[in-house]
Amino acid sequence: MSSISTKTGDGGQTSLAGGGRVSKASLRVESYGTVDELNSALGFARSISDDEEIARQTKLIQQELFKLGATLATPIANRKGQSPVTPEMVEALTDKVHQLETMEGILSDWAVSGEHPAGAAYDVARTICRRAERCIVRLIESGEAVEPNVLAYLNRLSDLLWLFSRKLEASAGASSSLRTMNAKGGSRWSKAW
Repeated sequence: MSSISTKTGDGGQTSLAGGGRVSKASLRVESYGTVDELNSALGFARSISDDEEIARQTKLIQQELFKLGATLATPIANRKGQSPVTPEMVEALTDKVHQLETMEGILSDWAVSGEHPAGAAYDVARTICRRAERCIVRLIESGEAVEPNVLAYLNRLSDLLWLFSRKLEASAGASSSLRTMNAKGGSRWSKAW
């Protein structure tokens, strides 16, 4: 059995899918590395969630994130075939966002994370998702080509993760409304997503 410790990265370089070596500090590596971090954070959130449907959807998202990471790890010039991140995947997330937005008791205000353990874990995943988006935008702005569905997918996913957190809180009878915690009245603030 071969070892996972190849020692080829000891000098600060790594291999990209499809060939070529780059610095481990490159924007491409940072981008797919942040997606990997997001996937791990989602695994933790799923492991402590008592909502079976959210856990099921999260596992499917984790599987899709492997496709997204592979897309980022393979420069477009080295890729063969169609993008594994499809418009249908983005649309499926959009549909889930719209479904959750209509649920009674879903907070549509700024939220203070931490009122529910699994909700807080999904908030952590959401912020990692937003960081992944920023990394990919920097990658694109540096002149690297990235499949257009990648950014749309992560943008929609961060919306969904915010709603997962709020749904878990609502189901547990917890409120994370910043306005309520600050005892402020007035009109509803902008949605946090």
